[in-house]
Amino acid sequence: MPDGPDLHLDVYVAPMRPMRGAPAQGPGDDAMWSPMSSTLIHGEHEAVLVDTLVTFDQAGALADWVQSFGKRLTAIYITHGHADHWIGLSRLLERFPDARTLATAKVRERAVFEATNPGLSAYWQSIFPGEVPADPVIPDRYDDPVIELEGRPLEVISIGQGDTEHSTILHAPAIQAVVGGDVVYNQVHMMTAETDEKGREDWIASLDQIAALQPRIVVSGHKRAGAADDPKTIGESQQYLRDFSRVVASEQTVEGIVSAMLELHPDRDNPRVVWHSAREAVKKRQEA
Repeated sequence: MPDGPDLHLDVYVAPMRPMRGAPAQGPGDDAMWSPMSSTLIHGEHEAVLVDTLVTFDQAGALADWVQSFGKRLTAIYITHGHADHWIGLSRLLERFPDARTLATAKVRERAVFEATNPGLSAYWQSIFPGEVPADPVIPDRYDDPVIELEGRPLEVISIGQGDTEHSTILHAPAIQAVVGGDVVYNQVHMMTAETDEKGREDWIASLDQIAALQPRIVVSGHKRAGAADDPKTIGESQQYLRDFSRVVASEQTVEGIVSAMLELHPDRDNPRVVWHSAREAVKKRQEA
């Protein structure tokens, strides 16, 4: 991984894994959770972690990995409010009790919703029974546009639409790196269920904002284990979103959408995400 003066970046990826879920409705609709990343940006003595993983085992392994660098973890930054990116805070804070937990006001608001909404809380408990905290730690509100790491700025950018609204990225200009959360995907099917055509256009515009930073390193929140953190994932993510909107406009059924998307993108991880996104797209059309 390319390094800049005084700062370095390393990425931990938890591979795709089974979860509890509804039976498959067609090819590839197996109950799997997509691979996920957490990113450590570190200097000589201190480090900042971006996003957590989900289950106790994943968060424990992540904590072991962070500890192996021998740096003081000063903060854990959360890019967006989906619980899979922050619910691991409980386990991480057992190991790093002095680390600050940081999220923008809108990200924290979504995290509170996911933690307290009965349906969503029950969802996380149902798909990972006994593997996630029943009373999760919520990240603290952070209003500063910069996190300082050994005198170097890490820029908090509220970028807008990703796979959920009010998404953020963390930009480390010293090493020309962007930690993109779920605005960028890398060789994993993109979860579009919270978007309509306009939302996907906004998402494409968010990706343009990342491209304008001219990063050399782009870390996706959901990335295949071993995949390079290459800026080409920006354009690949945009093409996927354009393809999905075009397919939804031409295919009338869930099965038709899934078939077309898997033909266009046969090599991405976790087709179950396509089934979920297709169901939501058809539902939105029916409700319109």
